[in-house]
Amino acid sequence: MKKLLFYIFLVLGAVIFLYPFIWMISASLAPENEISGLTFLPSGITFSSYIQMFDKIPIGKAFINSMIVASTITIGVLVFGSMVGYALSRLEFKGRNLIFYIIIFTMTLPFQITLIPQYILIVKFGWIDSYTGLIVPYLMNTLAIIMFRQYFKSIPQDLIDAARIDGCGELRIIFGILWPNSLPALATVGIITFMASWNEVLWPLIVIRDENLMTMPQLVTLFAVGGRAESQLGVKLAAATMLALPIVAAYIFFQKYFIQSMASSGMKE
Repeated sequence: MKKLLFYIFLVLGAVIFLYPFIWMISASLAPENEISGLTFLPSGITFSSYIQMFDKIPIGKAFINSMIVASTITIGVLVFGSMVGYALSRLEFKGRNLIFYIIIFTMTLPFQITLIPQYILIVKFGWIDSYTGLIVPYLMNTLAIIMFRQYFKSIPQDLIDAARIDGCGELRIIFGILWPNSLPALATVGIITFMASWNEVLWPLIVIRDENLMTMPQLVTLFAVGGRAESQLGVKLAAATMLALPIVAAYIFFQKYFIQSMASSGMKE
């Protein structure tokens, strides 16, 4: 009975979390006059909302922009985050712990505090309306550094010493030895970074004004609140569904490594 109640609770929790997403997909395929009734199963399936969405906004171009920006940021965070995490976990130098504590302290600073100085720098560099202005400020991630540092600490030092004896440099140790042994950490950092950069709206709204360079969340936000959707809820839901699908697909593909990392990587010293 205890086990049965446990599974009932889990199923109930899954339904509560999944219902809004499933309803969003269902409503985006339903006729416009049925959406306001919160009908879970529409009387018929129609793709008119998606057709209208593609006619009203360049969603395909925005999707490509988001993929370029999110993928570049994710790769950059994996590379630079693992390099800094390796230095803080395996290299001996003065001030290592102080640097680590300063990095942790930066996590307490709200994004809004650095928003204006960061924007001024982007203007000075001439990066307004460019991929560079979207990508460069996010290439270094505090959470990634901390996760890589903690995960690299769990890898035996003998493996690194053996690689040095064989003539491997520090970069080859990171990318040739530690990366293959850190797939859960790589997948976790990659998923979190990709999700955060894909869903980012505020910074693109500030930096990008050219519609051809707008990311998908930015374009969908302007589409939903800017009047171009013409108060059609189905079209808005279709745009929201298109926005969510890449994140869902990425998590489904990498969930094994994500859960493994969350279960095995503790904040160890």
